[in-house]
Amino acid sequence: MTERDSLHRFLIERTHVRGEWVHLDATWQALRERAEYPEAVSDLLGQALAATALLSATIKFSGSLTLQIKGDGHVPMLVTQAQVGRARSGEAEGHGRRTLRGLAHWQGEPVPGPLESLCGRGHLALTIDPGQGGERYQGIVALEGAGLGDALRDYFDRSEQLPTRLWLAAGEHGVAGLLLQALPGDVPDADAWERTVALAETVTAEELLSLPVEDLLHRLYHEEDVRLFEREPVGFHCSCSRERVVGMLRGLGREEVEDILAEQGRVDVDCEFCGAHYGFDAVDAAAIFSAAGQPPVPRTEH
Repeated sequence: MTERDSLHRFLIERTHVRGEWVHLDATWQALRERAEYPEAVSDLLGQALAATALLSATIKFSGSLTLQIKGDGHVPMLVTQAQVGRARSGEAEGHGRRTLRGLAHWQGEPVPGPLESLCGRGHLALTIDPGQGGERYQGIVALEGAGLGDALRDYFDRSEQLPTRLWLAAGEHGVAGLLLQALPGDVPDADAWERTVALAETVTAEELLSLPVEDLLHRLYHEEDVRLFEREPVGFHCSCSRERVVGMLRGLGREEVEDILAEQGRVDVDCEFCGAHYGFDAVDAAAIFSAAGQPPVPRTEH
């Protein structure tokens, strides 16, 4: 039995290769409870969730990393996001503060198959937002390849970032992934990247989902000197809040909000990520658009 909701970093000693391994079960179940996804959509969403956790661990920042797929097929939209909080005193950046959320939209009757048959023509975008005034970055590539791992390989091959490969698996009870990345710089072992990638290509979805990280790394790299770092916990969490919804309503403008109130008697907003419900009546709306800087009145019962 593998570790629950865990992320591990590792290094292949005396090479320029680093790696990440992730396994999510309770986090995955919390996300799946929000919607009854068809199998094909669930598998793609699970792989995206594992990929997002892995990719967020390669970047030293406090903020968010978002993976988004948009297409014209059975899955026109999918988004997963990792939120990394500020490190506590004595912790490495982001340690123990990594949370995930995600959702997918589908239409028709999607069946398991290549990425293009599920999502159609479209693109994959990775967005990094360090928050607090930091510079936001987004990279976009066309959706190509048999699976999400292939699309992400294409993303990194086309970008100026480090050579990166991912192997992803999703099942009913959990999702898992393995990432390898080549660090910059000259190393004596010039074949290390090709060798470690070739070995990782032999991993099966069942092994990713069922083997503990120590067993998996031994199975792949028993002839290498691997340094495995401490487990980092990962969990499901949605960053939605009443305050964020208030900000969204302010962005819509007083006139549009008042039109909704006139038609429906109240404004109801549901978070697609976590299912939280936020309700606003006429008194709440008046408080939202009160004088600038005035805090909203305490919420009424909704």
